[in-house]
Amino acid sequence: MTNYFFLVRSSLVWTVLLLGLGFSDIPQAMSYDIERPEIREFINSMHARHGFDTAWLESLLTNTEYKKKIIETMQRPAEKTLNWSEYRHIFMTEERIDAGVAFWKDHETELTRISEDSGVSAKIIVGIIGVESYFGRITGNYRVMDALSTLAFDYPPRAEFFRSELEHFLLLSREENANPLDATGSYAGAMGIAQFMPSSFRAYAVDANADGKRDIWGNWSDVMGSIANYLSDHGWQAGQPVAACVTETSPGIEYSGRQLKMNETISGLRDKGLRFESHLPGSTKVMLVRLSVPDRDRFWVGFNNFYVITRYNHSMMYAMAVYQLGIGIEERLTNDET
Repeated sequence: MTNYFFLVRSSLVWTVLLLGLGFSDIPQAMSYDIERPEIREFINSMHARHGFDTAWLESLLTNTEYKKKIIETMQRPAEKTLNWSEYRHIFMTEERIDAGVAFWKDHETELTRISEDSGVSAKIIVGIIGVESYFGRITGNYRVMDALSTLAFDYPPRAEFFRSELEHFLLLSREENANPLDATGSYAGAMGIAQFMPSSFRAYAVDANADGKRDIWGNWSDVMGSIANYLSDHGWQAGQPVAACVTETSPGIEYSGRQLKMNETISGLRDKGLRFESHLPGSTKVMLVRLSVPDRDRFWVGFNNFYVITRYNHSMMYAMAVYQLGIGIEERLTNDET
């Protein structure tokens, strides 16, 4: 194990092995060598900046494992490998909608309170929980410590980001008096039912039921409250629309890509020949959303609240899945009550 890392001590060689050989030579899992320069640097930084005990960090990282599968999964996220029809089919199922209706009924009082207090639509809160974790059924079974370390030290394209998240995770573990080896989450280190990254947890997780804890693994009040707080802090506008379907387009419409920017206006899109419903002023900033399907592209107009959902996960398909699942659940719930 240790000798393997000495053979690839050079960061250049390590990068070539990772990106050029497709990770095929690397074992599926192994403990970390704390004498690797980048790991040594991280340990020293955590000690100098935050006062962590060096011996404790060394023991922790020695008991942390590199996971090859995490790297492989990171290279093919669903948002980049599936078209909209395939992606939508994962979430817009009768079973998931029924589960959402049951969840809404079970938590209606607290959901309504949190929605009214925050201004965030209840169906969007429910939609995010449904997409992120299938209402708590799928929260990830990787140790967060393993996931973040694997990506921080052995995934060069985003190593800087994940080292920052690993730093936040260790700070969070200390703040919450928790063992960092106990927490589980996704392959990217997203935690709990709300699937917060550690930095998001520290910034936006709330103790919604005032029991003295911020628990996004098992406390539904905290889960819903934290999601609402995240969206509210990112600019959610109470009572405003999320998206509108484009019912008519013009031939050869120019589409600027997937920048996730509010770089259009309602009047501008209508001047280009797009037709969609909106009672907002023509000067309102919006984004044009293109969803690729086998037969033809589907276009939507994303308003401010759509953009806010993309702050939770930087994907147009993700935001649309949350929106449509939330609507589907709300409509099913309404039909059940009539």
